[in-house]
Amino acid sequence: MKRPRLLLVDDEPMLADFVASAARESGYDAILTSDDEQFRAEFIAARPDMVALDLGMPGMDGVELLRFLADQQFQSPVLIISGFDRRVLESAFRLGEAHGLTMVGPLEKPVRLDDLEAVFTELKSTLGS
Repeated sequence: MKRPRLLLVDDEPMLADFVASAARESGYDAILTSDDEQFRAEFIAARPDMVALDLGMPGMDGVELLRFLADQQFQSPVLIISGFDRRVLESAFRLGEAHGLTMVGPLEKPVRLDDLEAVFTELKSTLGS
């Protein structure tokens, strides 16, 4: 069975590695990107089965990436993992839904390993293999 591809964007290398390793433990192939250009290039090169993104990164806005995913008619799960205040996370989540995206989470930083693995495991069964 093919492992689902997770495309992750986060500018904090330690957190990105942490999330990627939780994804790999849960049976995903994780592709790490650290900025929006790299994320868009990877997305277009090989459409992922799931996306995880941080809302706050230098030089870009997670909301722009939500719009990009909506423009691409991305139907797979989009997980927000961010250190922003809960209200900001909830409004980004609702915005993603309003754009027609399949939103999951959001998870607040610092994120716990068992929370991440629970989300990845739960979603894996819904992803096309």
